[in-house]
Amino acid sequence: MKQTAVVVAPGRGTYNKAELGYLKTHHPSSTLLAKFDGYRLQNGQSTISELDGAEKFTTATHLRGDNASPLIYTCGLSDFGSIDRSRFDIVGVTGNSMGWYTALACAGALDPFGGFTVANTMGTLMHEHMIGGQLIYPLVDENWCEVPGHRAWLLGEIGAINSKPGHFLGLSIDLGGMFVLAGSEAGLAAFELAIPAIQGRYPMRLPGHAGFHTHLQLPVSKLGFDALPSNIFKQPALPLIDGRGAIWHPHSSNPDQLYDYTLGHQVTEFFDLSAAIRTAAQELMPDVIIVLGPGNTLGGATAQALIKCQWRAWTNKSDFQTSAKSSPRLLSMGTADGRRRVTTM
Repeated sequence: MKQTAVVVAPGRGTYNKAELGYLKTHHPSSTLLAKFDGYRLQNGQSTISELDGAEKFTTATHLRGDNASPLIYTCGLSDFGSIDRSRFDIVGVTGNSMGWYTALACAGALDPFGGFTVANTMGTLMHEHMIGGQLIYPLVDENWCEVPGHRAWLLGEIGAINSKPGHFLGLSIDLGGMFVLAGSEAGLAAFELAIPAIQGRYPMRLPGHAGFHTHLQLPVSKLGFDALPSNIFKQPALPLIDGRGAIWHPHSSNPDQLYDYTLGHQVTEFFDLSAAIRTAAQELMPDVIIVLGPGNTLGGATAQALIKCQWRAWTNKSDFQTSAKSSPRLLSMGTADGRRRVTTM
């Protein structure tokens, strides 16, 4: 009997040193790659094959937006195509941040090349303009439980910094057990000075990231509308959950509105991954949730978002780990075990 599944696509920051060669290892005969490589060559950019097949991972090359976005998109979409449909009935798709572009293609609202064009175009525009930056800071303790009062305190600190002349700081993404903040250099630096450092690495700047999902990206949004036509968007074939937690249903969605959301609100407004995961869990009620590769950093964030809404009666990290041992419900294709459970044997 098939299991129902919601698929989650990862965003920026998921293709790192450990993922070098991901496509060559897991998708050596990809039919999509040649077309994607041709598009990149025509635009004077390094091919996806060259980036994935490089001898060495370098931050300056692999984490810049014009390379990272299409590389992650290609990995995610290729993973989606390798899910064993004889064992899984996919009932919905979502994605984190630029993973929304991958989700659009997985759900059929964009064809594979259209999705690549959007991911490549927006990643390139973000890199070329590089307005603002991002950092992350935890909301949860070591057992993945939200610390009482911590969210309100952080929001208060963010508001205080944002009220200072010449400073901007705002919420970018609710990433399960983390806040991703975006801001101007002055705003980010003020947060780093005001907030206690914890766990030896937070607050952590995200290299190569602009101030995504805030009004700082209004110029990039406008350029995206200018560069990308609306007619590449169509009705999704699968329910598609956006960064507000709203569902775009097959046969009843307006492709023009989907285009407007993708290049407008999705670029310039807060992206609530926790709301998207909550909607997926509570409205679509899947047997399992499958997180596409590359990497597994989104697996933890997804688990934390599921704990927050107490999916499968999970209330903390221990509950999640116990479930993972006896009856895994969160399957990450960026891990060997998760991949084995999901792909065609």
